[in-house]
Amino acid sequence: MSFDLARVRAEFPVLAREVNGQPLAYLDSAASAQKPQGVIDAESHFYQHGYAAVHRGIHTLSAEATTEMENVRTQAAAFLNAASPEEIVFVKGTTEAINLVASSWGGSQLQAGDNIIITEMEHHANIVPWQMVAERVGAEVRFIPLTETGELDLSALPGLIDSRTRMLAVTQVSNVLGTVNPVKEIVAQAKAAGVATLVDGAQAVMHQQVDVQDLGCDFYAFSGHKIYGPSGIGILYGRKAMLDKMPPWEGGGSMIATVSLTEGTTYAAAPWRFEAGSPNTGGIMGLGAALAWVTEQGLDVIHQREQTLMRYALDKLASVPDLTIYGPQARAGVIAFNLGQHHAYDVGSFLDQYGIAIRTGHHCAMPLMHHYGVPAMCRASFVLYNSEEEADRLAAGLTRIHRLLG
Repeated sequence: MSFDLARVRAEFPVLAREVNGQPLAYLDSAASAQKPQGVIDAESHFYQHGYAAVHRGIHTLSAEATTEMENVRTQAAAFLNAASPEEIVFVKGTTEAINLVASSWGGSQLQAGDNIIITEMEHHANIVPWQMVAERVGAEVRFIPLTETGELDLSALPGLIDSRTRMLAVTQVSNVLGTVNPVKEIVAQAKAAGVATLVDGAQAVMHQQVDVQDLGCDFYAFSGHKIYGPSGIGILYGRKAMLDKMPPWEGGGSMIATVSLTEGTTYAAAPWRFEAGSPNTGGIMGLGAALAWVTEQGLDVIHQREQTLMRYALDKLASVPDLTIYGPQARAGVIAFNLGQHHAYDVGSFLDQYGIAIRTGHHCAMPLMHHYGVPAMCRASFVLYNSEEEADRLAAGLTRIHRLLG
């Protein structure tokens, strides 16, 4: 069956607008993807017709909202092929998920002299939480370096793992380079040494099928807003044996079993012990709609279409004078580049005048910028709703900027 781009684009209302007198070419989905009408409607419908506080309420609206929320937990478990819904924790996003693991698991399992392994290509969200807990307990953070082609130098991994290694945290897809890391192989090496593993899937779940049981990881995290869902909601998968031994990291409502002023507090079972306070229930409904939308499109179809578009875009950009593209040829989702000696912000501002939205800056990956010796990069994202014509416009816009600025 042929891919119907027009049908897909018609489901995203914002794609019909103009920017600076030009049709919008939205190439910033790696930062935050646009939302199909079904996701917008699901969140709106909940607030219009079914909003109520979840859990413990005996009235109809509360019971219905609780059931719908828990149904999305079951849906997310199926989406990731988790062993049970009890392995799914609702969080604000990938950043909160990693902070939860670093604070709860790390705070209870790490000791002075232990070490954590990350990589040189990580987003700050998978660097800073580990640095924070390491500083607190006296542990060390090590990193897997990059090769010249922008891939992980996995030959260094055996030399980094020792008897005091407790955690290996790695991104599945680089948010800057688009590098698709062999996380199953990396997890297997760590697992053989008795090391816990966390996979940052924020840039992966919208591009390919994810099976956490096949990956073998202990934790997996992603954000709803990158997979066509709402902001402020995400998923932490945790293997049940891991979640069960982790203490709460926030206190308050929903995460307790009993509270006594004289005898202390006992906590709810996982995953609910990690969901203190009132959840973003509307966001959860929107996330459920987003997961359903992606599943309906078919992740195999999505992957094939996006890979075709990525190859087309790379071929087009190869004709732009003085353009440096970072990362490997095989990639997912993003193309990072710089145009001559021009600052990324200037290039991005010019492209915006042509109706082309890209991301510019350090992309919350300062160690990666340091590796390449640049202060910033431009980044264009390509997802299911993007077109070859938008790739043409990007290449033409960059060529025009080169001609104007020299």
